[in-house]
Amino acid sequence: MRLRLEQLSTQLDSALARIYFVSGEEPFQMEQASQAIRNSALENGYTEREILQVDRGFDWQQLAESANTLSLFSQQRLLELRLPGGKPGDAGSKALVAYADNPPEDTILLVIAGKLEKAQQNTKWFKAIEQAGVVIQIWPVETPAMPNWIEARMQVRNMRPTAEALLMLADRFEGNLLAADQEIEKLRLLNGEGEINADQVAAAVSDSARYDVFSLVDACLLSEQQRATRILFGLRHEGIEPVLILWAITRELRALSSMSLALSQGQPIGQVLSQYRIWEKRKKPVQNALKKHNLRRLHGLLWQAAEIEKVVKGRATGNTWDDLLQLVCKLCGTPLFSMIKTA
Repeated sequence: MRLRLEQLSTQLDSALARIYFVSGEEPFQMEQASQAIRNSALENGYTEREILQVDRGFDWQQLAESANTLSLFSQQRLLELRLPGGKPGDAGSKALVAYADNPPEDTILLVIAGKLEKAQQNTKWFKAIEQAGVVIQIWPVETPAMPNWIEARMQVRNMRPTAEALLMLADRFEGNLLAADQEIEKLRLLNGEGEINADQVAAAVSDSARYDVFSLVDACLLSEQQRATRILFGLRHEGIEPVLILWAITRELRALSSMSLALSQGQPIGQVLSQYRIWEKRKKPVQNALKKHNLRRLHGLLWQAAEIEKVVKGRATGNTWDDLLQLVCKLCGTPLFSMIKTA
């Protein structure tokens, strides 16, 4: 039986299956699902837990031996089989089919696997597990779905975020569910339950390096060159990796380029900002940047960012921090060399 992640809780409350198969490539949700199964098993008397790690040279006979060995400490146990690659091979396929055909009554098997391709889902061993137990496939949360995911996590904690607070968090953590969930818990500890607004979110993340990177971007968009360079030097002093700074700037340049193209095609600014989910407090910096830089100039900045990436990755010579400073100054609207010349 296949279930969506959000259906797992209801299934666990009704009756425990003999086999659970959790697969995917999003670690936070994988762990959430696996832990929910472990907790439910423990609550139902499966007090012993045995872990089998499948790696090169793993003897699949261990699965059958573990299934047939009586526990000395508990009548019921959880057998956890970790299959990172999602490919058990011939021996593993036979072992899984044999187990699924006759699962022990005193044991719950939890298989945790990596992402499965379509071909793997058509194999005999996978179909045997699907028929005998519960299959949960985990998919990454795409950017458009992040606000809804964050809102659901906050509602569990009795927190009511405003629309702007949701967009701010989604923008800051873009697909990093673990970091987002940690930030939500931090917000709860700082502000308690109830409504959470954008100001509270900004205050909570103001001491994180990731937020400082976004502050750098906003300073550039507002043409606040002194503040932008001060933040850049501060990030360097704190040991922040240049690749994180370049990622944030490049991400913003791509969004600005798309918005600039839409404006050049006659779309009204309000519609464009809404389409690209620009929350209220970012409208001013984004509009300022769109007035200062046309599409051609934004493409030039993207080209420069790509050249800096080559330096960061060692594929070209240069000084990464000097190049980042020049890019920051250009995004602010005053190229470094021009500034020095007129000083």
